[in-house]
Amino acid sequence: METIKTMFEHMAWANERILDVMKTNNKDNKGFIRLFSHLLMAEKVWLTRLKGMDSQAIQIWPNFNMADCEKLVKENNEDYSNLLSNHQKNNLENLIIYKNSKGTEFQNSIREVLTHVALHGQYHRGQINQQLRDNGLEPVNIDFITYTR
Repeated sequence: METIKTMFEHMAWANERILDVMKTNNKDNKGFIRLFSHLLMAEKVWLTRLKGMDSQAIQIWPNFNMADCEKLVKENNEDYSNLLSNHQKNNLENLIIYKNSKGTEFQNSIREVLTHVALHGQYHRGQINQQLRDNGLEPVNIDFITYTR
């Protein structure tokens, strides 16, 4: 459980760093926002599923602005922190049953879902970093090892 908690602390830190560079550089760029809002909404979708609620109506590619992203970064950080602080190590192998946006039912362990959430966000933060570089800006160092230092 400690590793998963650390992964989510890193995720929160990385999201904050991406948000900061986008705000600092006034990058209300649709490409950045589209990717960032997607990863934030995916975090929200999985949180909803982990709570046993229906996530099918949640839009995974919303039309957000920077303020929307900033609000969701804060909400997701708080919600995942609360979820993980109340979670028991022995419950990680419990299965959750959920439907994707197309209505197909799946089941995965809580451990698998939490691992997916952390890795999915890192993938999209990498894409955002590539777009920053393509726009003449310095990518954000969001490496896990940097976080641990």
